[in-house]
Amino acid sequence: MMYPYMTLNDNTEIVHSEMSEDGRVKVYIEKPDEKDGFHHATCFLPMYEWVDIYGFSDKEMDFFRDLIRNNAHVIIEFSQEGRFTDASNF
Repeated sequence: MMYPYMTLNDNTEIVHSEMSEDGRVKVYIEKPDEKDGFHHATCFLPMYEWVDIYGFSDKEMDFFRDLIRNNAHVIIEFSQEGRFTDASNF
């Protein structure tokens, strides 16, 4: 199951999985695009392994790499709790 983490002003959605038994967390980034349908990229934490990158420019990917690196500790914490509302006690 994937849980919402963040929506950016350009409608880019960032979601994450629960932590798997091997300690990995899947982070999926998706942005609607009129021409291509969706641009997307997947990152596996805590290794920062990026796979399945489609449609994003190098500049966009630099932004996403920084964003995920700066938020990895929060995403990993939320992945252990199941979702944002559970982890943040809302």
